[in-house]
This record gives sequence, structure tokens and C-alpha cells, in this order.
Amino acid sequence: MTFEVRPATSFDDVCALVGPKRPDANVCWCLSYRISSKLNNELRGPARGEYVAKLMETRGPLGVLAYDGDTPVGWAAVAPRADTAFARNRKIPWIDDLPVWSLWCIRVRPGHRGNGVSHALISGAVEYAKTHGAPAIEAYPLDNKGAKVDLTMAYAGIRKNFEAAGFSYAADTTSTLSGFPRVIMRKEWQLKG
Repeated sequence: MTFEVRPATSFDDVCALVGPKRPDANVCWCLSYRISSKLNNELRGPARGEYVAKLMETRGPLGVLAYDGDTPVGWAAVAPRADTAFARNRKIPWIDDLPVWSLWCIRVRPGHRGNGVSHALISGAVEYAKTHGAPAIEAYPLDNKGAKVDLTMAYAGIRKNFEAAGFSYAADTTSTLSGFPRVIMRKEWQLKG
């Protein structure tokens, strides 16, 4: 299958992928690495979605969406690392001073998993970062070595999918998710200078 990946400009489509099933539910909205932990803990229920809508109005797309026809089937969060909590994360170290972008959340809608959506999202996030001047992009996936990963914690992606997209192992981290270590995978397209 082929999927069209484009910047996440539609709030309704972002909501379909990372928003709640009930308006009053308290779901992530992919904010935890985008805002301070204090603000993340303060925002509850509908306030989280309202905050995402405001961010989209002021900052533009917060990631990319994969579409099967007109139906949004996947989401990937991507932004300059300096604009995320990864800028201050002690468990996921900076490798160098290259102003990399981070790709930290991949979500595929149920019923569409196993069809290559995550691969399309990774490629789309790379292209989005490139077109916005990033010299490289990093991801912090699970190094699950083929073991089954709980889908709730698979949002970080898995190492083999990033390797398939041309990312290289860059460093270990002290971060773990669902019992698996996370590694830094990087894809560069400009020489450091």
C-alpha cells in the first residue's frame, strides 16, 4: 500500500490520531515531550486539545500525518530538538552540537497496522525536517531485538524500522520504555560544518 504523508495542518485529523475518544478524557495529545512537565501535568481533559489547537495556530504543523485516501491513518511528531523536552533530557544525551530535529512519536490507527504506515511516517518526517532546514534527524526508538512490544509503549518506534529508513545507530541512552532500552538513531544529509 502507498500512503500520502503531509504536514499535520488539520486539527480534526490530528485529533483523530492522538486525541481522545471522549472529549473529557485525559490523553497525551503528544504533548509530553513538547511542553514542560509542569504544564503537561496542569493541562487536563479538553484543555489539552485546546492547547494543541493553539500550538497549531501559532507554530504550524506539529508533525506529519499519513493518509489512506482522505482518511488519516498515522501520526509522527517531529520538531527541532531544541524546542522539545529532549533538549534537557538527561537520559537521552546530545551527541554533538548539530541542530538536529527529533522524531519521537509514531502512531498508527488500529486496523491499519502492519501495512507500512510507520515506514511512510518515518520517511515523511525526514522529508518534513529536511524542507525546514534540519541538517539531520534523530529518533529514540526501542531496541527490542525482535521481542514483542506493548502497543501502548511502541509510540517511540522500534530500532529496525529506523534502520530500514536509513537511520544509523548513534548512541545508547539510559532511557527505557516497557522494559526495553532506547537508542539514538540518526539520519544526516548535510555535513557538519
